[in-house]
Amino acid sequence: MSASNCLTANEWICGEYLRTRRDELIDATLQHLAITGTSVVIAVLLAFPLALFARRYRRASGTVLTLTTVVYTIPTLAMYALLLPLFGISASVVVCGLVLYSLTVLVRNMLAGLDGVSEDVREAARGMGYGPGRLLFQVELPLALPALMAGVRIATVSAVSLTTVGAIVGHGGLGNLIYSGMDSLFKAQVLTASVLCVVLAVIADVLLLTLQRALTPWARARDGGSPRRRGAKGRGEGGGEGGGEGSDGDGTGPDGGPGDGPADPHRAAAAHPTTTRPTPVGAPGAQQEASQP
Repeated sequence: MSASNCLTANEWICGEYLRTRRDELIDATLQHLAITGTSVVIAVLLAFPLALFARRYRRASGTVLTLTTVVYTIPTLAMYALLLPLFGISASVVVCGLVLYSLTVLVRNMLAGLDGVSEDVREAARGMGYGPGRLLFQVELPLALPALMAGVRIATVSAVSLTTVGAIVGHGGLGNLIYSGMDSLFKAQVLTASVLCVVLAVIADVLLLTLQRALTPWARARDGGSPRRRGAKGRGEGGGEGGGEGSDGDGTGPDGGPGDGPADPHRAAAAHPTTTRPTPVGAPGAQQEASQP
């Protein structure tokens, strides 16, 4: 069957539909991206102060997490219906609903990332003269970025899927095509819009993962090398005779004295403690030590 007749036959895969409805697909995709992007950005801006508040006041952290979790349990259709009296039939209903849903994931991940920063790193930064603001934005946030970006990725993918439900108020992006196609049993439209939603979610997740790796090069370098190579590198830099003036980020010189520069809190967090392997029982060294008075 030719491509021009696939619309008449109402086939699932139809190239003629892509050619004749291209502008409609582009408009729906742009609306989908605009609603998703706006809701995620607003959710991040709201979740960050909430996470800081929950970390500062531990007694209130349970209340904050409970409220965001309760909001997440509300079904999407019920959420949009509850928001209709406030915003009317507009895209604001969908954006507000997606923001409320995203807060659950974002607040928890931000709080977990900030709590994961070692207290030794904070003390080292304070000893170097870091104030509260500088400590937060230059030390704690960079170290908490992996957990924060993981939350953003989950929230973004969820927002891409939940935006389609906004078709009940006429602002669902590709969801408008899916719902109208299901009402009219237009197979090509339903399949094409559904596939585009999946593609948008995958592309968004890959882009955010790439951004995360670009913003956290120390994590990629730490996880990329083998333990043996990292140990050999540490011995060559810090334990060799006539090495550098300071060891690898601990602020000590080759003779155990103070080095030239202060310790870096980022490198101190990534450092691995050195363990001493005990001498096996029955080894020549152990027998020699036991024979000495």
